[in-house]
Amino acid sequence: MIQPAIDEAAIRDKTRELCQLIVSQPAFLEMRRDVERFLGDEGAQTQYRHVTERGRLLQSRQHAGQPITEADFADFENQRTLLVQNPVALAFLEAQQSMNGIQDEVNSLISKTFELGRLPTDEELSCDNAGGCGSGCGCKGE
Repeated sequence: MIQPAIDEAAIRDKTRELCQLIVSQPAFLEMRRDVERFLGDEGAQTQYRHVTERGRLLQSRQHAGQPITEADFADFENQRTLLVQNPVALAFLEAQQSMNGIQDEVNSLISKTFELGRLPTDEELSCDNAGGCGSGCGCKGE
């Protein structure tokens, strides 16, 4: 059996329209400027890298069942505090979080559309965003 063709060109065109809408938003332009400022600031990047590496190390230790001392945790928290006190790093972190949120929302809408075979309702989307509901979760009155 031959599957009917999907109009990939139309999908690509609409996706490009969505992308253009996203990048034309003033808030998105500001986020991009914050990312660019961060990429131009070696000190902020070093702080970020150090906190990220330290966090991964602590997470790895915890996952392996190794003890994490109060000094280890305090050092991580101190470095993280210094990072968020750096205005360039903080703006980058906030921009990154916002961009990831937009991407997650778009991906969620597309995934749910494929799952349902139709455009999901706002309620169906908010249910997923509230914790990845599964069958019997209770949020739909089940």
